Amino acid sequence: MLVALTVAVAVAALALAAWCGFAAYRDQPTKDWHFIGMAMVSLLALAQLVVGIVLLARGERPEQGMTIFICYLIGAFAAVPAAGFLSLTERTRWGSVTVAAGAVVLAVLEVRLHDIWGS
Repeated sequence: MLVALTVAVAVAALALAAWCGFAAYRDQPTKDWHFIGMAMVSLLALAQLVVGIVLLARGERPEQGMTIFICYLIGAFAAVPAAGFLSLTERTRWGSVTVAAGAVVLAVLEVRLHDIWGS
């Protein structure tokens, strides 16, 4: 895996978590700007998904198994969009908390992806 892309996704996810966490602290729901931030983080996760699939297609293999790697890639890609959709149903501060939690989950998944690949 590309370490730079993994770090970029994790840092962007943590920035989104801090931003939405601050919105929750201020008792605000997710707003349009938050959804733009979620889209940016999701694009980075999509880029990582594509890079991971290309690396697998070229014959490179993760140290800890291809199945678990693919599952983590898909989970990392889906974490922030799923939290964003849930925040649409909860238009209180808890929607912002949901997105912050989803972004933290994405950052943790990035660390795990790095470990699974064996870099």
